[in-house]
Amino acid sequence: MTTPDMFRLDDKVAIVTGASSGLGVAFARGLAEAGADVVLGARRADRLEETARLVRDAGRRVLTVQTDVADPDQCQALVDAAMAEFGHVDVLVNNAGVGTAVPATRETPEEFRSVIDVNLNGCYWMAQACGRVMQPGSSIINVSSVLGLTTGGLPQAAYSASKAGLNGLTRDLAQQWTERKGIRVNSIAPGFFTSEMTDTYPDGYLDRAMQRVPARRKGDPAELAATVVFLASPAAGYITGQTLPVDGGMTIA
Repeated sequence: MTTPDMFRLDDKVAIVTGASSGLGVAFARGLAEAGADVVLGARRADRLEETARLVRDAGRRVLTVQTDVADPDQCQALVDAAMAEFGHVDVLVNNAGVGTAVPATRETPEEFRSVIDVNLNGCYWMAQACGRVMQPGSSIINVSSVLGLTTGGLPQAAYSASKAGLNGLTRDLAQQWTERKGIRVNSIAPGFFTSEMTDTYPDGYLDRAMQRVPARRKGDPAELAATVVFLASPAAGYITGQTLPVDGGMTIA
């Protein structure tokens, strides 16, 4: 296998959650362009067709399944649908997530739990369902955040806790599954990329935040998608249990 070939995902099957918008769309498109068939999951099923079209335009097959990852049964149903359609699952991108910015003294138990249920528990239910069917050589990529490693300066206790927990989950699943099952588990920790969450930030916040980023710019979703393709591919075959910041240097500033 040549070095460029090691980055290919020809005839692999990848599941992407949170695929109805933003980074999930970029991940689905990047995986398809690398050769994978893609299974798309999201709560907003009506918005999955646009993502599905991008996968088809890349010449790959696609399946859409309405999924709320906070429900373990729906996670299992997504994986069951993928197996019924394609016969195998090789890559999971745990991208579904929600973000809030609520002062800690005012955040309700329901608000806090709703973030943990999607961002942390949902990733576990999806990994659990995929781990039951994945074969050696498979890869799980959890989409964490730099806010699991540092503070962003906003009141985001639930979000930060969920992402820090996801980094710990990544390490433990890698320890359990890499040797025993041959499944690699890693996470990426994006910095500032355009998404629905960044659209809700206060005016001027991103401009100020860029002062902490040595690259002095937001990331391009295509750059993050390329990182996901790398971790999913044989090129990253010796990488497991790691959290990789993709943040323009924010976590070193």
